[in-house]
Amino acid sequence: MQSLDSTRPRIRLRWLASAALIAGLLLALGSTRGFLTPAFDSLDPRASFRSSAPALTFPLTENSTRFAVIGDSGTGGTMQYEMAQEMAACHRSFAFDFVLMLGDNIYGRKRPQDFERKFALPYQSLLDDDVKFYASLGNHDHTNEQYYKLFNMDGRRYYTFKKGNARFFALDSNYMDPRQLEWLEQQLRRAGEPWKICFFHHPLYSDARTHGPDLDLRGQLQPLFERYHVNVVLSGHDHVYERIKPQHGVYYFVLGNSGQLRRHNLRPSPEMAAGFDTDRDFMMVEISGDDLYFETVSRSGQIVDQGMLPRQKTHAPR
Repeated sequence: MQSLDSTRPRIRLRWLASAALIAGLLLALGSTRGFLTPAFDSLDPRASFRSSAPALTFPLTENSTRFAVIGDSGTGGTMQYEMAQEMAACHRSFAFDFVLMLGDNIYGRKRPQDFERKFALPYQSLLDDDVKFYASLGNHDHTNEQYYKLFNMDGRRYYTFKKGNARFFALDSNYMDPRQLEWLEQQLRRAGEPWKICFFHHPLYSDARTHGPDLDLRGQLQPLFERYHVNVVLSGHDHVYERIKPQHGVYYFVLGNSGQLRRHNLRPSPEMAAGFDTDRDFMMVEISGDDLYFETVSRSGQIVDQGMLPRQKTHAPR
């Protein structure tokens, strides 16, 4: 296996922000003005973007790969239910087949009734339509969630699966030990699909004030992503939406506001391509051949970011 720095096990301690602190932050940031950047920049001149604009028309190509993305969703609160209703409404016109979960899937207590209230009930209509959910673990999750049938983890903290012309890699960023890194390198080396998409909780790039990027994790994963030409990386943890300008040939997204939200938590930076931090949202994706179309939709149905990303040109791993 390729030598990597900082491969010692890393365990994050769980944290819980006090209600008083959250209330104070919200009062201090009480403006109703949203953070919504214009979308721009890409690796390829064929890329196209629109932000806060009429809905993108997905190509709906036969046999394309269609999915949705949510992160930090499992609060069991009103906002999560309203976000889930918007997802169900969008599903009627864009029938995504599965949903990627970016961690913090079940906040707080984890009794059977909590799994019902914080997952099965809000997404009941999607589950009834045979939409599958594929979970990754966040710092507020328990490892026992890997055995919850509806998360489709099959008792694994990290796993991979194929859909159409894409291979997906769910990672456990809470505990990125050498064994998981070795597994990931082996799976990436074997993957023959044109699209490689990794999803996990802690972001390698983020312009949110509260957490920001996990630099240790970046040091562990980014060399593998570059070496084996990962196309897209999806993370949560920061309770905002952000699309990062391509970094070392990889498209990065942060989407940690499908249930939780930290208003006005983004700060502009040269790396930010688009950002939104005043409401909950989720993302829909269609992979059609060498093009990936995406549309990020808020709880109220606002289009906060959308565009097309061409598949990057690749060379044999070094």
